[in-house]
Amino acid sequence: MADTVHASASVSGTAEASAPAAAVRPASSYGTGVQSQAQPHDPSKPSVKRQIVCFSFYKVMPEWRRLPAEERAAHKAAFAEVLARWNKPGEFLSMTYSTIGTRGDVDMCIWSIGYGVDELNKMRSELLRTPLGGYLNSPHNFLAMTKRSQYQIDRPDESEGEGRGAIRPGGQKYIFIYPFWKTRAWYLLPATERKRLMDEHIRIGLMYPRVKLNTTYSFGIDDQEFVVAFETNFPEDFLDLVQQLRETEISMYTLQDTPIFSCVRVPAMEMLDRLG
Repeated sequence: MADTVHASASVSGTAEASAPAAAVRPASSYGTGVQSQAQPHDPSKPSVKRQIVCFSFYKVMPEWRRLPAEERAAHKAAFAEVLARWNKPGEFLSMTYSTIGTRGDVDMCIWSIGYGVDELNKMRSELLRTPLGGYLNSPHNFLAMTKRSQYQIDRPDESEGEGRGAIRPGGQKYIFIYPFWKTRAWYLLPATERKRLMDEHIRIGLMYPRVKLNTTYSFGIDDQEFVVAFETNFPEDFLDLVQQLRETEISMYTLQDTPIFSCVRVPAMEMLDRLG
C-alpha cells in the first residue's frame, strides 16, 4: 500500500477535535499518474515544510497493575497532563489509541505529528519521566516524515498549498498501522512500468472510500521504508481491501509489511484507564 499519495493536511487543533475528512471527500487518498523520481530540493523553489511523524507503542509492566488504585490514578493523571500540554495547535499533535486485546505485545499507541525531531524527542522524554513511564516498555516505535508522493493525486488535495508536506488525521474510530518495505527490484523498474502496476493498485483502493490512507516515509531515518496508517470506522472494509490487494501484480514487490497494529482511538484518559 505504500508510496501512494499520503493523506493531506496540517497540524491544527487537538487530538479530540479532528474532523473526519470523509465529510468533505472520499476517505481514500489514492492518486493516478506518475511524476519523475525523487529529486533534491531546488533552491529556486520555496521549500516544503515537512512533518515528523511518530507511532510509539507501549506495554505496561505487570507490576504497575498491582499498585494501589490511588497510586495508579495519580500516574495516569501525570501522563495525561504531558499529552495535553504537548497538544499545541499548529505545532504538535498527538492522538491516543488502545491496543488492549488486539495485540499481545503492546497496550497503547501514541501517534504524534510535529515539525521537528527535537520536539518529538523532548515530548517522549517527558512522558517517560512520569511515574507511569517507569513502568513502560516500548516494543515498537516507527519514525517517518511526510513528502510529496511520486504519484499524482486525481482530485483536489487539501494540502496542495503546502506542497503535500503534511497529513491530517481523519478522526475515524480505528486505525491500522504497519511498517512497509518494497523489494529492490521495484526501484529498478522503469517509471512507466511502476505506473502500470500502481494503476491497478489505485483502482482497487478507490473501491473502498471509507478507508483513509496516510503514507509517510522513513528512508534513512528508521529501519522501514514507509509507515502506512489506514483510518476507518469500518474494519471490515480494511480487511477486504487488503485481501483484494494481495491478488494484484504489484504485491510481488512487497518485501515486508508486518507487524500490523489494530488500534482503537480513544481520549488519553480512557486509553490509560483501559490499562487497569
